[in-house]
Amino acid sequence: MYRFDRETYERRMVWFLQARFGLFVHFGLYALPARGEWVRSVERMDEAAYRPYFEQFEARDYDPRAWARAAKAAGMGYAVLTAKHHDGFCLFDSALTDYKSTNTPCGRDLVREFLDAFRAEGLRVGLYYSLLDWHHPDYPHYGDWHHPLRDDPSAGNEGRDFGRYLDYMHGQVRELCTHYGKLDLMWFDFSYGEMTGPKWRAAELADMVRSLQPGIILDNRLEASGEGFGSLYECAPTPWHGDFVTPEKMIPPEGLRDREGRPLYWESCVTMNNNWGYARDDHYFKPAGLLVKKLVECVSRGGNMILNVGPTETGAFPPESEAILAGIAWWMERNRESVVGCGEAGFPKPDWGRITRRGDTLYLHVYENALGPLPVPMIRREQIRSVTCLADGRDVPVSSSWVHSDYPDICFLDLGPDPVLPDETDTVLKVELA
Repeated sequence: MYRFDRETYERRMVWFLQARFGLFVHFGLYALPARGEWVRSVERMDEAAYRPYFEQFEARDYDPRAWARAAKAAGMGYAVLTAKHHDGFCLFDSALTDYKSTNTPCGRDLVREFLDAFRAEGLRVGLYYSLLDWHHPDYPHYGDWHHPLRDDPSAGNEGRDFGRYLDYMHGQVRELCTHYGKLDLMWFDFSYGEMTGPKWRAAELADMVRSLQPGIILDNRLEASGEGFGSLYECAPTPWHGDFVTPEKMIPPEGLRDREGRPLYWESCVTMNNNWGYARDDHYFKPAGLLVKKLVECVSRGGNMILNVGPTETGAFPPESEAILAGIAWWMERNRESVVGCGEAGFPKPDWGRITRRGDTLYLHVYENALGPLPVPMIRREQIRSVTCLADGRDVPVSSSWVHSDYPDICFLDLGPDPVLPDETDTVLKVELA
C-alpha cells in the first residue's frame, strides 16, 4: 500500500514544477450541442435526449498532432485530455462499456491518438477521468447533487449498486494505466458532499494508479473539488492525497504553504472563455496578453497554469483558441526562459509588474513603464552583475540620473528615452545577481 514519503514526493514533482505551463483539452459528446460540458446536467437531459449526440459523433477534424505543435510553440510542457467526462462517454476503447468513441461514427480511439501525438513532440502527457458518471446505471440518480435526473422521483436509486459502479470505474482507470504507455499525470475530477475519499475507494484507486504508473502525479480531487486544499495542506497526507492543489478559474492571492510553512504545489486550471467544453455562443475569450500576464502571475507565486481549449463539434480547435495560442507563442518564443523552470522570487510584488526567479537570476516582468528610470527597490546596486532585455539581449544600464538623487538607497534602471515599453504586454528584464 502506498505511503507518503517526502523525498520521493519531491523527486516526482520536479518535472511539473519545471514545466509551469500545460494544455487542457475538454472534448466529448457535449461539443455537439455546443452549450458547455455540463449541458446534460444543467438542462436535465435524460438518456434519450442525449443519445443523438452519440450517434452523430464524428470528430472528423480531430488532429492532436497539430494541437501538440501549437502547445509546444506556446511553451507548454504537458497536456491533459478528458478520457471520460461526467456524462460517462469515453474517448478511449474501453472493454467495459459500449459508450465510447470507437462505437460512434468516429470509430477511433482518440485517447491513443492524443497521447501518441503529444509524446512525439516531447511533451509530458496526462489524462482527465471523471469520478462522476451520468450514463452508468449504478451511479446515484435521484437526489444526487449533479445527476441530470436528480429531481426526478421516477429515477429512484432502488436496485442501483454503487459498489458495482466503483468496480467499473476502477476497471476503466486500470485500462488507462495499462494500455496506453507511460502517463505522467492523472487528473481525477471531482469530490463533493459525501462523495469523497473513501466513498470512491480512493486508497485502493490511488495505490493501483501509483503501482501501475510509477512516478505519476495525481491531482487533489479524490479528496477535494476546485475548492479545498487537501490533506497535504494539513500535513497529514492520506493514501489518496493529491500531489498538487487545483484552484479553478482563479489564481490564489499569494503563494500557497502547508500548515508547517512548506511550499504547497498548485496548478490553476483556466478556461480561454467561460466554458471548458465547446460553447458556440460564448465569445468572452481572454486575450493572449492577459493570459501571458496570468501565467506569469502563477509562476511568480510558485504555481502552474493549465490552459483549456474546448474543440468544436468536429474536433477542431476554435479559431479564437488558435489565435490565442499563437499570441502566447509569439511572447514565449522571446521570453520562455522567464517562465519555464522559474518560481517565486521572494520579494513583494512591485507596482510595475511581477518578478520570477531561477537561482541567482531575476526576471523583472514590466507591465507599466515608470516616468523616468524604473525603480527596483528589491535589488541593491552592488548586487547586480548585469541587466539585459530578455527578448533582444540589449544591455539595460543602472541609472545614474540626477532625477532620483533624493532616493540614494533605491536602485533604478535606465530603460532609455522611449516611454513606450518594447513589449506593451510584458517587457522582461533579465537581472543576473553577483
